[in-house]
Amino acid sequence: MKVIRPNCRAQFAAEDIEFILSVLGGKIGTADCLIKLLADEEERDLILDDEALFHALLERRGCLRVSSRFYFYILVRHVFLRSDLKDREMADYVAEVLAEFSRSERARCAVPGQANPMDYFFEMLTALQKADDRTSFFIRAHIGNYSLFLSGVFPNRIRFRAEARGFPNLKYYEGLGRTQYRMASDHRLAQRFEVAQVLGTLAERFGATRMALNDIADRLFSIGDESYALEALLSGRGEGEGS
Repeated sequence: MKVIRPNCRAQFAAEDIEFILSVLGGKIGTADCLIKLLADEEERDLILDDEALFHALLERRGCLRVSSRFYFYILVRHVFLRSDLKDREMADYVAEVLAEFSRSERARCAVPGQANPMDYFFEMLTALQKADDRTSFFIRAHIGNYSLFLSGVFPNRIRFRAEARGFPNLKYYEGLGRTQYRMASDHRLAQRFEVAQVLGTLAERFGATRMALNDIADRLFSIGDESYALEALLSGRGEGEGS
């Protein structure tokens, strides 16, 4: 099982370098200069916080050639700043969640000793009752991530299903995600994987984080390119059924 960690702003594809230069080349200069600046954490964060990158992603989204991690980090970071969510590590972690869960197979919860990955929260919560200490951490972190992803990216879908079919509403997702993030942050493995602080912050600010993602979903996502095919998660799977 994989632990999601905040790695988006620490790795860049060649396309990302080209994109940054196409937007900020007048300030930065050559590719060699940019690569040197990105190797310095403080300089790198200043570059990624440049509003010009954010606006360029919105204006050019129909023909983007950037990595999914770069795409999501820039969007998340700048929208979070507008929601007074200033923690870069949290923005980085949430961007990594979006990059991972944009691939439908990653949203499934696979645990050792279980033949089939779990799709539904009730399965994951049931599995927690028999899980060993290590597995319970992974399941709790996954539930927190999945709750944030679904309630952040598909709030209208959740509202419709709650009103029309009696499925869990957004308050359920918030409560579930907040609780599991908190429990995961207190686990010894959270310290080992260096995610205790970010999971704790997400537990405390789940509602604000979810609403900031709603803003991205409403105004910013360009869904259509297979790299960002988030709607694939809705095909053949009921995210709230049986939760």
